[in-house]
Amino acid sequence: MARKKKELPLLEKVTITDVAAEGKAVAKVNDLVIFVPYVVPGDVVDLQIKRKKNHYAEAVAVKFHEKSSMRAEPFCQHYGVCGGCKWQCLSYQDQIRYKQKQVYDNLTRIGKVELPEFMPILGSEKTMFYRNKLEFTFSNKRWLTEEEVKQDVKYDQMNAVGFHIPGAFDKVLAIEKCWLQDDISNQIRNAIRDFAYEHNYEFFDLRSQEGMLRNMMVRTSSTGELMVLLQCKITSDAELDKMKVLLLFVADKFPQITSLLYVINNKCNDTIGDLDVEVFKGNDHIFEEMEGLRFKVGPKSFYQTNSEQAYNLYKVARNFAGLTGNELVYDLYTGTGTIANFVSRQARKVIGIEYVPEAIEDAKVNSQINGIENTLFYAGDMKDILTQDFINEHGRPDVIITDPPRAGMHNDVIDVILFAEPKRIVYVSCNPATQARDLQLLDAKYKVMAVQPVDMFPHTHHVENVVLLEKR
Repeated sequence: MARKKKELPLLEKVTITDVAAEGKAVAKVNDLVIFVPYVVPGDVVDLQIKRKKNHYAEAVAVKFHEKSSMRAEPFCQHYGVCGGCKWQCLSYQDQIRYKQKQVYDNLTRIGKVELPEFMPILGSEKTMFYRNKLEFTFSNKRWLTEEEVKQDVKYDQMNAVGFHIPGAFDKVLAIEKCWLQDDISNQIRNAIRDFAYEHNYEFFDLRSQEGMLRNMMVRTSSTGELMVLLQCKITSDAELDKMKVLLLFVADKFPQITSLLYVINNKCNDTIGDLDVEVFKGNDHIFEEMEGLRFKVGPKSFYQTNSEQAYNLYKVARNFAGLTGNELVYDLYTGTGTIANFVSRQARKVIGIEYVPEAIEDAKVNSQINGIENTLFYAGDMKDILTQDFINEHGRPDVIITDPPRAGMHNDVIDVILFAEPKRIVYVSCNPATQARDLQLLDAKYKVMAVQPVDMFPHTHHVENVVLLEKR
């Protein structure tokens, strides 16, 4: 006999007290810590427990008794369903206040190092339409909202283009309007969707791996250029012709597109790093611009997705580096060399290291485009490239700028930094928790002199942080 499922409790009139990880908020009832999405500190709510462990639980708010003064009205019609922008219900001033607190808590609790007074977080001037890149997925399994499920009818249109639903890898929420990128992105996506509906194009089935339309990427830029990349599964000449009909429609309807690309992807995943990208119309790239420097951005390039805040972030890093024109700078995890090229005018020489070979080729091109001759770039695993022999060959850096991925720096990299003994380290991080761990490892030789949080992603819990360390 099947075991009867235990009924989980409803907790009434619970006050939300703080924010927590992953964009959730937190409440405490007796000794039980409860994590709740889509609420803010000060809300008084009834909570339905959904999952319970020994000392914590996850719940959803089913009734509001009082609404917090911090609460803001979500502006997106897809809020609460698509899984993104979870902090729309929190006023922007409170968002950045909690992000500042998040950085402080991580650096004090995990880092446990001596810290100066933190600089006030740099908020984003744009809190809507601030991204320069979005990717949308095509699926023949449209996610039905709770309201649609309740209607208990069979829907004629189950194809969708939009975002994956968290926890349902083959389901996609049909997006009508997203507030993350310039509205041209919405116009292009919806036009392609409507054309595909009208002409019976097959949307991809993630389980059976069948269907033509898989993915689309839209990149906008500060120069006004526009890139659209369509990713399709193509198994015959007839399908290739059909895809080109769609591309011709896009080119005619949106003449402002300067780079219209396509990629044939018959693999089991959407990564395109190992695939050839074809140009249908225009160029194979667009340009970003920063302080008169031009950066070539291709379909596979990494570029900070909030262009305006990236500029502010890089200015902080350059300021912390304290360059006079005589320094040898190592830029670790250089990506496409944006920071390396950005600081090169104030340095004697900049050496950039990055794992992805294609990114390093972009970095070299960006130096050439801007007439920069004092940069060198190397591709390879950081812990394999940055060795004592490398430093003996190229010289001890005066300044190291490091911008690692979310996982932070490998211990071997930290050991080599300690061996190199630069006067200053500028540590740019998208994850203050791993940054704090690394600061503790550097603490033997380096003192934290300045901390500057930067908000790159409004309405999310993510925060960047820049730390200046000086040799003791």
